[in-house]
Amino acid sequence: MSKIGIYFGTDTGRTRRIAKLIAQKLGDRAADPLNINRTNVDDFLANDILILGTPTYGDGELPGLSVGLSNESWEEFLPRLTGQDMTGKKVALFGLGDQDKYANEFVDAMIFIHDTVTACGASVIGTWPTDGYSHKASQAVIDDRFVGLALDQINQPALTEERVNAWLAQILGEAGLQ
Repeated sequence: MSKIGIYFGTDTGRTRRIAKLIAQKLGDRAADPLNINRTNVDDFLANDILILGTPTYGDGELPGLSVGLSNESWEEFLPRLTGQDMTGKKVALFGLGDQDKYANEFVDAMIFIHDTVTACGASVIGTWPTDGYSHKASQAVIDDRFVGLALDQINQPALTEERVNAWLAQILGEAGLQ
């Protein structure tokens, strides 16, 4: 079995730190986390299980050049997946946001990754309850659950490790790896 691929987009480094925490907790099961701007589609698709992380910018946008990042990120990578076959791949998502300052766009960027990978045939695992958050709205909520792990490193950093631990147990079970 191949290792779990972990990819993230970041500018401030917060999402990278969470990706590294996830990799540390998964140990030998996971490959070293990579910024999405440091991979290509073939290497990305070589993973059967993917953990993908993103912050949300401004009014619910993906990280990328159009929001002022100096390097490409998810905004530029996701279109490259159009038409790719991800059937049989399992994808878990995590997103970072600020539920107080951006209460109407909390972790919105996860939905763009979700929609892209599901359109390619991947199965998304690791949906997460909305309980314990104070946001007003999120495009990343389907059937009263986030499409992935929602983290607020600004307002709830003390809850991060507990949430990551519970989420990893959940996705390992859903992926049949426990």
